[in-house]
Amino acid sequence: MVGTVQESKNQLTRTGYYISLFGAALILLWIGIFKFTPTEAAAIKPLVENHFLTFFVYKIMSVQAVSNLIGTIEIIIALLLIFSAKFAVLKNYAGIGMIVTFLVTLNYLLTTPGMWKIVDGVPVTDFFILKDLMFLGFGLMIIQNNK
Repeated sequence: MVGTVQESKNQLTRTGYYISLFGAALILLWIGIFKFTPTEAAAIKPLVENHFLTFFVYKIMSVQAVSNLIGTIEIIIALLLIFSAKFAVLKNYAGIGMIVTFLVTLNYLLTTPGMWKIVDGVPVTDFFILKDLMFLGFGLMIIQNNK
């Protein structure tokens, strides 16, 4: 009976992991593809140009080229996630990519002017960036659980 309970817990953990993995990959693919549009290129410009690590890129690349590069990175991370389900050696690369990417994007909350507003006494932001907290945590989990 104890073995069956443990097996069920292990199966539930594996199922949760794969839902998280493929869910993160789907979102990264979707967002990465959207980066190739002029609308998203313009939308991320204030974030990128106000960050201490990325402020200079518009001096050497166009707005669309920068967005395309970011989209390509997101798509590569998504593909690494997908293929890491079959090839465990890719897990570390996917995890590192997620950690670096989402540490930078979470910093946009601190470096972009006007990102935070007070609404009815509550600080609010463009909540789309807050999803990156979950992605950062999942990237750390992937690295820690690399088996």
